[in-house]
Amino acid sequence: MMLEVVLITGMSGSGKSVALHALEDAGYYCVDNLPPELLQPFVALEQHHRDNKVAIAMDVRSATSLPLVPKQLAMLRMQGATIKSLFLDATTDTLVRRYSETRRRHPLSRSDEADQQRALVEAIELERELMADLRENAHVIDTSIIRSSQLQGYIKSLISAPATQLTLVFESFAFKRGIPVDADYVFDVRMLPNPHYETGLRDLTGRDEPVATYLRQSKDVEQMKRQIQAFLDNWLGALARDHRSYVTVAIGCTGGQHRSVYLVEELARYFSHRWTTLKRHRELDIA
Repeated sequence: MMLEVVLITGMSGSGKSVALHALEDAGYYCVDNLPPELLQPFVALEQHHRDNKVAIAMDVRSATSLPLVPKQLAMLRMQGATIKSLFLDATTDTLVRRYSETRRRHPLSRSDEADQQRALVEAIELERELMADLRENAHVIDTSIIRSSQLQGYIKSLISAPATQLTLVFESFAFKRGIPVDADYVFDVRMLPNPHYETGLRDLTGRDEPVATYLRQSKDVEQMKRQIQAFLDNWLGALARDHRSYVTVAIGCTGGQHRSVYLVEELARYFSHRWTTLKRHRELDIA
């Protein structure tokens, strides 16, 4: 049976432990903070034990040997293993707040710094530099404003997608709460007619038929949808040939409730006939 390996990396404080718990629930044998030098011996040992689903977390504590990881993953693929690499990220402000709440020390921080706040921010930015190559070659998940249960759901949906083809992730969001840091493409739809100003539609969402009917009647909304479809139709083949496993398309409006939600639903429906598609509604999921 083909070996499945999920590699979890990311920023300290971004939720890697939560992700490992989700994978453990999904039947993966999990190990945290594995030194990169032990990646191949560990995988070989698990194959010997006939474990065909393993999940491994690595972090900046192994900074000096992290450059070894891409080559090791390539060798595992040559040996027939299926590799899914996920990188958990969050804004610096979010990470600073999480460290302040837990009173934990960042693994790169120094205890002799007089200004601990400045030292923490500097440690986080240094970590971003050290992890940049792993981030570039992984699917990024923005954990800035999501709950642990929501992150676990994201992880489970991602690993259930077929590894042999590109997976499209459509995500709606509100600009007022920030652009998702995991987006590969961002489309701003705030210029489109807003159902928020229609009394009977204000409390509904883009998944409700009255809102969908209202937006479907707008020529501008339909034109925006067709143009996004045309852009993706034109480039998804090239992205797949470039061995991309995931592509995240973020659609943003003011509140993340009506226009962006409607377009995510429509786009996911349109592309689901040819690609594996997943949907996220950031503001609805955290409400």
